[in-house]
Amino acid sequence: MSNQDISRRDLKHVWHPCTQMHDHEQLPLVPIRRGEGIWLEDFDGKRYLDAISSWWVNLFGHANPELNAALRQQADTLEHVILAGFTHEAIVELSERLVALAPPGLSKCFYADNGSSGIEVALKMSLHAWRNLCQPGKTRFIALENSYHGETIGALGVTDIPLFSETYRPMLQPPLRAPSPDASQRRTLPDGSVESDADVARRQFVAMEALLAQHAHEVAAVIVEPLVQGAAGMRMYDPLYLTLLREACDRHGVHLIADEIAVGFGRTGTLFACEQAGITPDFLVLSKGLTAGYLPMSVVMTTDAVYDVFYDRYDTLKGFLHSHSYTGNALAARVALASLDIFARDDVVNANRERVRIMAEALAPLRDHPHVLEVRQKGMIAAVELVRDKAARTPFDWRERRGLAIFQAALKRGLLLRPIGSVVYFMPPYVITPEQIRWMVATAAAAIDEGLAAPAGSWSERGPEMA
Repeated sequence: MSNQDISRRDLKHVWHPCTQMHDHEQLPLVPIRRGEGIWLEDFDGKRYLDAISSWWVNLFGHANPELNAALRQQADTLEHVILAGFTHEAIVELSERLVALAPPGLSKCFYADNGSSGIEVALKMSLHAWRNLCQPGKTRFIALENSYHGETIGALGVTDIPLFSETYRPMLQPPLRAPSPDASQRRTLPDGSVESDADVARRQFVAMEALLAQHAHEVAAVIVEPLVQGAAGMRMYDPLYLTLLREACDRHGVHLIADEIAVGFGRTGTLFACEQAGITPDFLVLSKGLTAGYLPMSVVMTTDAVYDVFYDRYDTLKGFLHSHSYTGNALAARVALASLDIFARDDVVNANRERVRIMAEALAPLRDHPHVLEVRQKGMIAAVELVRDKAARTPFDWRERRGLAIFQAALKRGLLLRPIGSVVYFMPPYVITPEQIRWMVATAAAAIDEGLAAPAGSWSERGPEMA
């Protein structure tokens, strides 16, 4: 079996996600035969370093022997059972361990099938809680500019990436929008100094405070991606914003939803991003790394206070009746537990600090590149933003598809990247070695040079950039 054989069969029947399928008239698919550690291997024997953790999910490498063993053992015992009225050991233990690890006060776990579904749960649970508290007017949400929370209707409604949401606007309930605290918006002050990231966070929070003061009576919750706005191009901000937001939500009687689907489980340098602000949200949504990239699962963690609002006799009709067929799947729960075992045994969060340092060191020379506007990093997430004119901060025209050119140049060199527009980012599995980090960045730099050297407009007929 060859790449060509698999690709031909695929294109007859498979409709791929986040893809203009017309692209594949010219852009070859990459069929993957196997994975091992940080590497993926295609049917022709070529290997690719997975610098993006296969869409931000993989933590401990592909075909990890320890995770594989846990999955096999669970499959021999129980693959799945309905979680309504039933339970099983793996989901009980996973809930206990998540509660022990999460910010204090998050004591209840509600499971769903994926990140978007988890966001739906949190949005519905917040709105429903206020209804149960006899405040049915609190039905709106506040979200940040450039936010991304998923592809289902509620999640897409609070998303602010037009490429994904604009077509479906008639189906969506528009939220209130607050300016992003993105630290790249630093201003030069009158004395010639430049704002700190915390200064930007404090300045940008003024608008959020005003929205809450004006609309708290109709707002159920504020939803944010803590510290890193992923699909916006890995836009990063200071933890102070979260501290201020928690205080303001408390003052105004509004829930806080922390979407840690992408940033949880050590990505930002702490197990959960909220830890860096010392806050506990009312809802913490986790997915992606929850099962170390093995199986789809999400969890919404919340407080006793929220849980108690729904706890009543059936005839009061206060129950939260949301459900998914595969809620609390035993296979997913068991592999999640095995992943948490690795975190505990190997002290992964602390061990990653050296990887974080080496990544920063490897990326530093790119700051002087004539087309690099900014290199930014938060823990194990790093991004390189490319522009046509650095001095004028002029972006590349999206129709040039510079990110796609860089993707292809990297793939040719054995590196899997998936740029967001003209932002090249790195979010590798935690098993990457120092030598592999240096090779990853050096190879990406070469791919950037090749992609930017391509004639302007040479990718224009292929539609919007990949995400």
